[in-house]
Amino acid sequence: MKTITRTEEMHEAVLEEKSHGRSVGFVPTMGFLHEGHLSLVRESVRRADVTVVSIYVNPTQFGPKEDFKQYPRDIHRDTELLKAEGVDYLFLPDNKEIYPEGYKTYVEVHDLQDKLCGRSRPGHFRGVCTVALKLFNTVNPDMAFFGQKDAQQTIILKRMVQDLNLGVKIEVVPIVREEDGLALSSRNTYLNQKERSTALVLSASLEEARMMVKNGERDSGQIVDRMKEMIGREPLAKIDYVEIVDMENLDPVQKIENEAMAALAVFVGEVRLIDNTILQVKE
Repeated sequence: MKTITRTEEMHEAVLEEKSHGRSVGFVPTMGFLHEGHLSLVRESVRRADVTVVSIYVNPTQFGPKEDFKQYPRDIHRDTELLKAEGVDYLFLPDNKEIYPEGYKTYVEVHDLQDKLCGRSRPGHFRGVCTVALKLFNTVNPDMAFFGQKDAQQTIILKRMVQDLNLGVKIEVVPIVREEDGLALSSRNTYLNQKERSTALVLSASLEEARMMVKNGERDSGQIVDRMKEMIGREPLAKIDYVEIVDMENLDPVQKIENEAMAALAVFVGEVRLIDNTILQVKE
């Protein structure tokens, strides 16, 4: 695995690979890798001739009261994990490489960026889209791999790719969970033992939503009320949002006709966790 820190060098390396007819898969990350990230890496290694992974904790997607400085980092550990997975290139830029002095250009996907997480994290998806576009332009991948856990992010990035005529296909990989159901997240490391136990209510409430649909419930309001009731019984949990939304425009749906997404964000102590599941009506 070759580690590259400069944008120009990364771009040239990919152009060289493509000149030999090799396809390129890309996994953008903020590091502190876990099995969720590695599932994306494995999918890229399996499907593409060359895999590039980036590690960059992007400051523009963090709000002023969020955890940018405290966000967990362990580059040495991450590097060893990526080597073991057969990654070809690690792109490791610094802030000056991504946002040089005088930087003024940002990317927004209106409407989609203002829903769900966007309401409580204003500017977050502007930062996500900006850095994603810069990374796409640098790596020029054929495919980029993202996790279903960040469902709103994947929907927004698909729209950005479509609207800006980018030549990359966004591939979404299923959520990876602990055995007890908790969705893997770098922020899980912030949880103490009691909070870790409380956090299980996220996946439990989503499972309840799935069972309600399986048993014939189609009214989104009834399902959301039941999920909120479950979460509300946990004294350490504070709801940011619980919604059932359309899979494309993220608008709330009143009745589940075919499929929809149940999505939630919950503060467990001081830690904000997100999760989601697809609700499908089977004929």
